[in-house]
Amino acid sequence: MDRLNLPLRQLGPKLLAVAVLVAALLWGAWLTQQVTSSPKQRIVTVRLAETIGTFVEEAARADADPAVVQAASLAYLKAAEAAVADMGRDGRVVLVAEAVLAGAAEDATPELERRIADELAGEKQP
Repeated sequence: MDRLNLPLRQLGPKLLAVAVLVAALLWGAWLTQQVTSSPKQRIVTVRLAETIGTFVEEAARADADPAVVQAASLAYLKAAEAAVADMGRDGRVVLVAEAVLAGAAEDATPELERRIADELAGEKQP
């Protein structure tokens, strides 16, 4: 009968131990869920050589100062790199279409071109 009337000094550490155990179990369950639930990956391809080739052809046709063409080319390549990196987020795998030998994957070239244009437009605005 005396065991039921535990003083608060003895009950406190036991309750704390139970609370720590429950917290550790909940944290372990959350961690396991985070590790095992990876985002669904999608594989997409982009025709990067074609996209850059089109830009180079347009730059070659333009009667502009070589320094201006060089600066525009550098800006275009930086925008292309940023666009591909941005497309690779959210579990997407971006492959260069010219390097894919077999299999069918979604062609994301129009999205790449739109992202490059948006990036270049953002750089031109002050």
